[in-house]
Amino acid sequence: MKHLSDVAGLELEAAEVEAAPPLASADGTRRLILLSFGHFFIDLYSSALGALQPVLVARYGLTLFRAGTLGGLLSFSSSVMQPVYGYLSDRLHFRGFTVLAPFIAGVFISCLGLAPGYKTLLLLVFLGGVGIAAFHPQGTAHASSTLKQRRGLALAIFITSGTIGLACGPAYFSLITGWLGIERSYWAALPGLLITLVLAATLPAPPRRPHRTETHLDLAPFLPVLRPMILLYFLVVIRSVIQIVFAQFLPLYFHLERGFPISSASYVLTLFLTGGAMGGFLGGNLADLFGGRRIVMFSMIGSVPFLVLFLLTRGWVSLVGLFIGGLILLFTVPVNVTMAQELVPTQSGTVSALMMGFAWGMAGLVVIPLFGLAADHYGLHRSLWGVVLMPLAGFLLAIRLPHDHPDRN
Repeated sequence: MKHLSDVAGLELEAAEVEAAPPLASADGTRRLILLSFGHFFIDLYSSALGALQPVLVARYGLTLFRAGTLGGLLSFSSSVMQPVYGYLSDRLHFRGFTVLAPFIAGVFISCLGLAPGYKTLLLLVFLGGVGIAAFHPQGTAHASSTLKQRRGLALAIFITSGTIGLACGPAYFSLITGWLGIERSYWAALPGLLITLVLAATLPAPPRRPHRTETHLDLAPFLPVLRPMILLYFLVVIRSVIQIVFAQFLPLYFHLERGFPISSASYVLTLFLTGGAMGGFLGGNLADLFGGRRIVMFSMIGSVPFLVLFLLTRGWVSLVGLFIGGLILLFTVPVNVTMAQELVPTQSGTVSALMMGFAWGMAGLVVIPLFGLAADHYGLHRSLWGVVLMPLAGFLLAIRLPHDHPDRN
């Protein structure tokens, strides 16, 4: 899933490559475009499971707990494991982490309809997550070195390409399964195969980075700011829970509870993810004007009325509530990371991984199966009420954050 874990890998690797010289070749823009296309398709596949859940539940007779376990496993293999692949790519300097990842993710995610049973589904989801996790650390490191003196712009383009892919994934897989059926959804892997061939033919190895002299985590800078760091971490967890639950269960909810055709239900997820993508961009800019604390507070309290409107109403009013609620909720995607980096500026890579990758992955690993279990007993609609009201607790945490100022450097 992005899968907003993308940002974690991006921030972590961006911090790691600060000492690395940018690529000096004139084709840096071309390399960035190639990597951005790779990121687009990686995240296209990372958001596919939510769109496929209604079909998988019907085809394999899954309980909602088992469906949630699939989502939790994907969060683990695609997000929690990212630091492992970052460590390996740093030391092996093997461009296959970037080049082969779209093919691996595309094949295993697209072949879910071929699984003979639930155990095979688990294996395919896990292996698809391996491709997603392997791409982000090395791909981000390479992308950040493509434009001389414009690393921020390069990362912005790279991040945006993944966000667009994340939003397009449900619609893409809905079209494929509606046209060919889940049994032949393996054709959806074709773009992943093609971009892998293009990357293999044209993309050089990423620039080598100097080895660090220190390999241990320095905890001393965290101790004076431990309390606000803990608050920020749980705020990210709260936001991630809502985002991940919606990403995994929204099509299923609209299909089972509201009678939407499976294809239409998947488009609703695309609507929600598009709002979230816009929200992340707007939130980062608003934080520069009003300060991160105010934006986090507003995001937590401001998203609840619209998410409640989504559950209480039907038709276009409900969809508007879902879109605006997702937009406001995801204001904080870049803001939380920035605030954490300001608290511990000497450990920016570590806090980025903590705030995004680890928080996102653990939220998905633990909460999605539990939500599925609750939905089995109480229904999806009632269970969603417990999720959309969680930002109220987040608001109480946000007001305890230290004050910051919009004119900060």
